[in-house]
Amino acid sequence: MSGSVADGVGTRREARERALSLLYESDLKGDAPDDVLAALPLEPDEFVADLVSGVGRHRDDIDAVITRFAKGWTLARMPVIDRTLLRIGVYELAHRPDIPIGATISEAVELAKRYSTDDSGKFVNGMLARIAEELRPVP
Repeated sequence: MSGSVADGVGTRREARERALSLLYESDLKGDAPDDVLAALPLEPDEFVADLVSGVGRHRDDIDAVITRFAKGWTLARMPVIDRTLLRIGVYELAHRPDIPIGATISEAVELAKRYSTDDSGKFVNGMLARIAEELRPVP
């Protein structure tokens, strides 16, 4: 399998999974996402680097959006995986109009189901669906 994002869904899914891992590491260590990228022995896929750097660059704005929609939840109270997936999803919705809304949400939900709590898929789905209505309203 090639590493090109153009290869399709599997590669984008793997790229999101890798971005999740790197942003999770950044969050736990308290390191900037770009520092985590710089410490890698090999340069990551372009899409991975865009997600990680983009979340890092826009984190304050992304966190403000998540906080506004997370009724009764603080960012600190959310499981780290859920918070990280929401950050990736909001970054894609706000800054990557080339990525379909459905792809952003379904990929985040699948990763939440795989790596987080039993309720995380529903939580991530509900949050990103509501956020998408504001960030990318359908005419």
